[in-house]
Amino acid sequence: MIQELLANLQAGSLLAILRAAILVAAGLLVASLAGRLTRRVLRQRLSAQTTQLLRRIVFYGVLALFIASAMRELGFSLAVIMGAAGVLTVALGFASQTTASNLISGLFLIGERSFEIGDIIRVGDTTGEVLSIDALSVKLRTFDNLFVRIPNETLIKSEVTTLTRFPIRRLDLKLGVAYKEDINQVREVLMAVADANTLCLDEPVPLFIFSGFGDSALDIQFSVWARRENFLALRNGITAEIKSAFDEAGIEIPFPHRSLYAGEVTQPFPVRIVEPAPPEQKS
Repeated sequence: MIQELLANLQAGSLLAILRAAILVAAGLLVASLAGRLTRRVLRQRLSAQTTQLLRRIVFYGVLALFIASAMRELGFSLAVIMGAAGVLTVALGFASQTTASNLISGLFLIGERSFEIGDIIRVGDTTGEVLSIDALSVKLRTFDNLFVRIPNETLIKSEVTTLTRFPIRRLDLKLGVAYKEDINQVREVLMAVADANTLCLDEPVPLFIFSGFGDSALDIQFSVWARRENFLALRNGITAEIKSAFDEAGIEIPFPHRSLYAGEVTQPFPVRIVEPAPPEQKS
């Protein structure tokens, strides 16, 4: 292929080179316009992920046609180009097995559609919004505005949680009240807080679970439902509302404490309070 190109250059085929350059430039322009038109036509009918994938296929497909035409202007035959491309593809496949694995994993991600562009996902300790699903990796933007690139192979092998898959989410609150408190009263206060909060959904109904007897408190789980877009606002607001309601009702939220024992098993450790001696009076 290189020898044919040198032969054409030595022959002074400047006109062919000019036509090839014009074809490549025109190909870039037409491919860009075709990609934009594809996105504009399909974005109302298909998901953002599918639209982006089809736009890239159209862009590179049109550009490849113009590049092939430009190569023919330089004197290359299509059979030679296809043969060289096949050999190059095989060589690259053996040289970069990780890249090939990421490519195959990307096809599985696109076909499975466990998440799409715009979804919020959690992979390990990383949580962010999906910006793009590419051939080799998925790009995320975290909540503190960091750009994270995760290889497709890692996503296939890892547990991926899609936080925005469904329209509603449940908020689980772990609470503890003192042993002296009435569980029924605690339940009524929590249900009243959920009923007064406009972000809590009436259906599914809030869930009150008595988890058990903790070291320093009666353990309770209180779960409420909210629409996906209101989840963070509910989590930030309802905790303060529960604290205020507990204070008004006189319900104690205990801090951790320990009891010390010495000697006999059931006898508490003796503690004696010594009164301070009165100050001496000077004569």
